[in-house]
Amino acid sequence: MRTRFYIPLLLALLLSFTAGTAVSAKGHAKKEVCIQLYSVRSILDGVNKDGNADRKYTDILNKLAKMGYTSVEAANYDQGRGTFYGRTPAQFRQDVEKAGMKVLSSHVGHGLSAEELASGDFSGALKWWSKCIADHKAAGMKYIVCPWMEVPKTLKDLGTYCRYFNEVGKMCNEAGMQFGYHNHSHEFQKVEDKVMYDYMLENTNPEYVFFQMDLYWVVRGACSPVAYFKRFPGRFKMYHVKDDKEIGQSGMVGYDAIFRNADVAGVQAIVAEIEQYTMPVEQSVEESLRYLQDAPFVKASYSYNKK
Repeated sequence: MRTRFYIPLLLALLLSFTAGTAVSAKGHAKKEVCIQLYSVRSILDGVNKDGNADRKYTDILNKLAKMGYTSVEAANYDQGRGTFYGRTPAQFRQDVEKAGMKVLSSHVGHGLSAEELASGDFSGALKWWSKCIADHKAAGMKYIVCPWMEVPKTLKDLGTYCRYFNEVGKMCNEAGMQFGYHNHSHEFQKVEDKVMYDYMLENTNPEYVFFQMDLYWVVRGACSPVAYFKRFPGRFKMYHVKDDKEIGQSGMVGYDAIFRNADVAGVQAIVAEIEQYTMPVEQSVEESLRYLQDAPFVKASYSYNKK
């Protein structure tokens, strides 16, 4: 009866394998996945506006951590008050870390006025960024990402924005952080004779400006993420992983090829963002995480916290 000898051996091998593999609360292999808190905006919208706000805020952070998310990307910075979701930078960081996650990044922008574009002098806007960067550093952010800009009317205006972003990126670097730009689909329009996104990649300094590629919006812009990785290797330090609704739901985004080219892109971290849902929001963000946890082409880590 040799089986009596094989069974303990197999059990030992299985235990050895699982001991070296982090597992989430839901039983999935643990992967470093950030969540853009805009994904749960319907829950966070009431923070500091009603009697249950603090509990809702704490509860959702705890639930996201329990699902298996490992870090957060903020989308609620108030420069006037210097707060994130009504908390001071230090309080926000403490809240996130107490829940069992890290503060990774933040979406925040400050557009240039018509006067600044006309003159090319954006020194006033840079003063706004001084406080913004200090607050983000206090909150523990590694990345600050500009989430939006209008399509400029001229290449001259677009060039001014590129110079502006270079200066903001330089300020971030001096504070020990990195500055990036997040796309939608309108960046794939032409400004005069140049594709806006291409011009930005060609006219921003890689030392100061990276690109947080929103994979879904690139596809919606009728372009190939992988083609951009190959044309501009190393420029895309973060993926914004999004779909029409839950991640992996539409079948229109070629995540397999995109993630298999992450080294070419230069990815250091991935951020899940869910803007529309086919189910209750908490279930939606959990289903989206499950897709990434189960996908064999998504690595456990992109080393953003090992630098």
